[in-house]
Amino acid sequence: MTKAEIVAEIAQRTGMEKVNIQETVEEFMNVLKGSLKKGENVYLRGFGSFIIKKRAEKTGRNISKNTTIIIPAHNIPAFKPSKTFVEEVKNNVKK
Repeated sequence: MTKAEIVAEIAQRTGMEKVNIQETVEEFMNVLKGSLKKGENVYLRGFGSFIIKKRAEKTGRNISKNTTIIIPAHNIPAFKPSKTFVEEVKNNVKK
């Protein structure tokens, strides 16, 4: 499902204009990204958590030059679904 499809679905369910829904979805994503950039996790009860994971420094290889490189420690965003969300998905998967 794409962002446009999400906007269309919400607009159809609520009867609100797509433009307003689009602005709301965009602003939600901006707030989410801004919080993660500041190092703040975002918790949505019953849905999941958007968290920052820390990756340790590690050694990698550049196979085209056959050299060893050091990949510095860094943070990455991650999503951890809530237990209730996982159970809902597990029990409703179409086969």
